[in-house]
Amino acid sequence: MLDFLPAPLKGILAALSILLNTLILFPFLLLFALVKLIIPVTAVRKACTVVLNNIAWVWIGFNNLLMDVLHKVEWDVRGVANLSREHWYFVTCNHQSWADIPAIQYVLNSRIPLLKFFLKKQLIWVPLLGVAWWALDFPFMHRHTKEQIAKRPELKGKDIAATQAACEKFRYTPVTIFNFMEGTRFTPEKHQRQNSPYKHLLKPRAGGTAFVFGAMGEMIHTMLDVTIVYPDGRKGFWDYLCGRIRRIVIDVRTREVPEQFLGMDYENDRETRAAFQRWVSEIWAEKDARISELKAE
Repeated sequence: MLDFLPAPLKGILAALSILLNTLILFPFLLLFALVKLIIPVTAVRKACTVVLNNIAWVWIGFNNLLMDVLHKVEWDVRGVANLSREHWYFVTCNHQSWADIPAIQYVLNSRIPLLKFFLKKQLIWVPLLGVAWWALDFPFMHRHTKEQIAKRPELKGKDIAATQAACEKFRYTPVTIFNFMEGTRFTPEKHQRQNSPYKHLLKPRAGGTAFVFGAMGEMIHTMLDVTIVYPDGRKGFWDYLCGRIRRIVIDVRTREVPEQFLGMDYENDRETRAAFQRWVSEIWAEKDARISELKAE
């Protein structure tokens, strides 16, 4: 609708509108977060969680609508027909730029439960944001280093047990856990430094994903393997706000996680760890080939 405006002006309008959206909704989120924190009654906390998730959906939905008003993007979305907000998912995606997350939210926001990330437990103390993440039930990881476990053997297995307890609330509330397996954005320099065996991808880091399936295997059985491609070239978040990204391809493959990896002990079971790494490598090889195909279309 307003795509005719100069790109920098659209970027400024988008940034200011997102900021205004945040300033309007954040006090409501903080209010229900405090109610949830102060009143430790299960029914109250569940009701607050519903409201808080809806606030987050409204925030993302407004940002998506804003993109439609300001820009004209050609979306090529595949594989989302049978997704449901009543199902539990683990989502991973190749990481091209900071535009990936808003693009994925644009496509998946109304189709699956709210995207949530595993966070380090120390982040709960970040002013305001820590409360917001806690209120939105972002799972906080409890991880001990090998050095800590060596000094205190009784800590072995405590991280998974603590995270499983923290994620117990998800047993009755569908959730989507999101993780970039590459761990960082793709650049030619990183690709060369890693000596990556893939043409379009960095090497996947299997440990974080294994931790999710180890801690939440009873709840999350389905992985959404998302591949994102920018046919006209990879650009950044500011380019996304300015409308300089004109075409985005998002291909979603639904994969059932092999039963042997659900609730696995990745750190201590060498055979399972090797099998999981092979499984991830196969997925990444398929994704690499798929990107070549999508770029060639």
